[in-house]
Amino acid sequence: MNSIESVTLEVADLTAATDFYTAFGLATHIALRPASETPTTGFRGFSLSLTASQPADVRALITAALDAGATPLKPAAKSFWGYGGVVQAPDGTIWKIATSSKKDTAPATRKFNEMVLLLGATDVAESKQFYITHGLSVTKSFGRKYAEFATGSSPVKLALYGRRALAKDVGVPADGTGSHRVVLGSTTGPFTDPDGFTWEPAPSLTPTN
Repeated sequence: MNSIESVTLEVADLTAATDFYTAFGLATHIALRPASETPTTGFRGFSLSLTASQPADVRALITAALDAGATPLKPAAKSFWGYGGVVQAPDGTIWKIATSSKKDTAPATRKFNEMVLLLGATDVAESKQFYITHGLSVTKSFGRKYAEFATGSSPVKLALYGRRALAKDVGVPADGTGSHRVVLGSTTGPFTDPDGFTWEPAPSLTPTN
């Protein structure tokens, strides 16, 4: 395995989730399947991020998510690193939408440049080593705080962040137990990482459309 081939969200209402992600414009970027009976409470330990080119695109994407039924967690705002906001989908998945640019240079679109899956790790160094042994190459690393992996041909970038730091970044309490409600697909597997994130062979996943 050298990249994520697919991301599948486990949802309680498959029809409603399909409608949401179609309206949000992400139906071709993720897969959905019915949630297992394993319970889940609080923060699920991960977030998905969309990186856009300019603030106007961030606002357009956030508006599309809210219009489709998402709940705002952090309103779009400027910061020292750029501009962004956070929403939570009806299925519970947290989405951060951001740009490093602080100025608009073109008409607004709902396009994004990159999707990033951030896994909240109890021990970033341990999880990083786990993924290295499973074939991923580290492209960025900041001690025990953050690690980012090479994507290859994958449409999704994988990164590790401290669980509590990630929860703070997206605006939710860090406490949570049970199922993560996300399954990652690769060309190898199955296996489970130190924080309980499950990987399985990508061909077994069912797309949303």
